[in-house]
Amino acid sequence: MGLQTLKDDIDVIFEKDPAANSILEIVLCYPGLHALWAYRLAHKLTKWNWVLIPRCISNIARFLTGIEIHPKADIGKRLFIDHGAGVVIGETTKIGDDVLIYQQVTLGGTGKEKGKRHPTIGNNTIIGAGAKVLGAITIGENVRIGAGSVVIEDVPDHSTVTGIPGRVVQQKFVNNDGILMHNRIPDPIKCELNRLKYEVQDLKEKINQE
Repeated sequence: MGLQTLKDDIDVIFEKDPAANSILEIVLCYPGLHALWAYRLAHKLTKWNWVLIPRCISNIARFLTGIEIHPKADIGKRLFIDHGAGVVIGETTKIGDDVLIYQQVTLGGTGKEKGKRHPTIGNNTIIGAGAKVLGAITIGENVRIGAGSVVIEDVPDHSTVTGIPGRVVQQKFVNNDGILMHNRIPDPIKCELNRLKYEVQDLKEKINQE
């Protein structure tokens, strides 16, 4: 955990959170940063084959921040956990660079199987509040996962996902500035109901003409 890594962790908060006012405020008042730094220390110790102390560090960080990150998770550069309460990141999770995670997100498993059982998250992905990404699935780069979604299947690059279970509602995501507009995400169920509605109207018109 070098000085450049610490600096990057602070700089990304300035970049992605308009409420951030100063370095001192970020260092003292951002639980996502505290949990991330505790993880980086614990993860370093796991590289030395330490087991108990990294887990203790993880538990202390969870108690203080409400964020649980397993020491063996693989997290890239400039992760930002915004607000953070209730975030859970499982043991075999792999997270790329420049990922943004909101509160109540779970990157978890689906059972008691051994080996890789948690998701892989691609670079520059945003995971909305309350979303659950479960199992050994792969989320591509530049993906946007809407609030409250439950994702249990692979997601291709440049996609927007929403719903339970999560469905791709838009591909080739153009807006790459780190903004997830929850109020502008299409509702696939509503779209399908509207399609059926218009189809029924067309059928009624054809029947009436006959």
